[in-house]
Amino acid sequence: MKNITIEFPGVKALNEVSFSTETGTTHALIGANGAGKSTLMKVLSGAYHHYTGEIYMDGKQVTIQSPKDAQKLGIQIVYQEVDTVLVPYLTVGENIMLNETVNDMGKKQFVSWKHIHEKASSILASIHVNISSKTLVSELTLAEKQMVIIARSLVKQCKFLILDEPTAPLSHSETNELFRIVRDLKSRNVGIIFISHRLPELFEICDEITVMKNGEFVSKEKIAETSQNRVVEYMLGEKLEEQFPKSKVEIGNNVLEVKGLYDTGMIKNFTMHVNAGEIVGIAGLVGAGKSELCKALFGASKVTAGELKIKGKKVRIKDPNQAVKHGLAFVPEERRKEGILVIETVATNLTAASLGKFSKFLSLLDFKGEKKISSQMITSLGIKTPSVETRVQNLSGGNQQKVAIGKWLIADAEVYIFDEPTKGVDVGAKKDIFELISELAKRGKSIIYASCEFSEILGITDRVYVVYDGQVAKELATNTTNEEELLFLSTGGK
Repeated sequence: MKNITIEFPGVKALNEVSFSTETGTTHALIGANGAGKSTLMKVLSGAYHHYTGEIYMDGKQVTIQSPKDAQKLGIQIVYQEVDTVLVPYLTVGENIMLNETVNDMGKKQFVSWKHIHEKASSILASIHVNISSKTLVSELTLAEKQMVIIARSLVKQCKFLILDEPTAPLSHSETNELFRIVRDLKSRNVGIIFISHRLPELFEICDEITVMKNGEFVSKEKIAETSQNRVVEYMLGEKLEEQFPKSKVEIGNNVLEVKGLYDTGMIKNFTMHVNAGEIVGIAGLVGAGKSELCKALFGASKVTAGELKIKGKKVRIKDPNQAVKHGLAFVPEERRKEGILVIETVATNLTAASLGKFSKFLSLLDFKGEKKISSQMITSLGIKTPSVETRVQNLSGGNQQKVAIGKWLIADAEVYIFDEPTKGVDVGAKKDIFELISELAKRGKSIIYASCEFSEILGITDRVYVVYDGQVAKELATNTTNEEELLFLSTGGK
């Protein structure tokens, strides 16, 4: 790709970016949120066609104006949001063969379901994925859905496979399985372009690395000839200082107390408490019940038993509306599905949880007041956006997360629940989020921080509850534990 430039209203997303890679290699593409990585790959995969610049394959200039053009050239992409590209009520086989079936519709009157399932099964077998082609996609785990999309990309000869943040939602074992498939494809001379914020993974699986910053090319190096610290410096344009800024905060009285909490499936007899000014970690692997606990506390899922007290007063929270009234705030893991209104503006999102503050006579909204407060929040959080009127879907992942957090700062809650808040954000944005959480603790707010990133749990929390199979495995003081103990307990060790 040579001198690729693309603009959107109010922002130049790519500025004369050049990128090159080869088949049979795994190439990391990395940069801070908003650097232009995903945009560059959307150009290569045909999702964006209003770009300038040139694309060459095997030394010959090619034209890519649509996903179909890219697929004909053997270029396939697996997006981070797998649910947007799979049809849940169709089978695995039908999803894998979907493009072929659609292409054949005008040529044949009948569909050979036998052929579809046989071909899909053979593709799954070729990458050693043990999923029945007749299983409904709605019944699959997130990791299995990713395998189905990868299998779909192999229906026709795939020369380059683009993986956009593929490991963000995966457990350790699921990530290892994905890496096995990546290595297998590489051995078959497929070129892998791997977008991720997890540097240790990139240094484990990749051969080369290209760094981008602010829509421009920064560097291209062989993994063996660089280091993680050097890559971070390229990404940020400066050295990364202390990653976990944690102030000395005086812990206050008990604010939130949970006793014997049960939900309809995952959470069993969960007991915990959080004090004012305290950051309490909920540590566990993917699927341990962290998200289910957070949703149960916020009234987003049904609680069947247990007691909840806020500042010593027993409360019953049946839905998120009641949770907000009792001073709870929740930043969910799936921010695009549950944390933000993607097609609405930044201003609308930032004020969504506190509309009462902007209601005038006859409940008319004070749009001027909304914009003023939103502008202040954008400045204080460092949200990179052309204006308060920009749609949130046009922001990078890290800035979307800042918007998801910012709406609760305007609402001024007492208890903040963060579920995997750094998922899919770069090292710079992570530091901003850690500083924000630390500042909330200094203001006497109570924080629940749920994460499977144990380094983050150790870096930012005061106490930690390790969760295994929906239950508390152990409560620990953070300064007395380490990653080995957290991992041991979270895998069922006693």
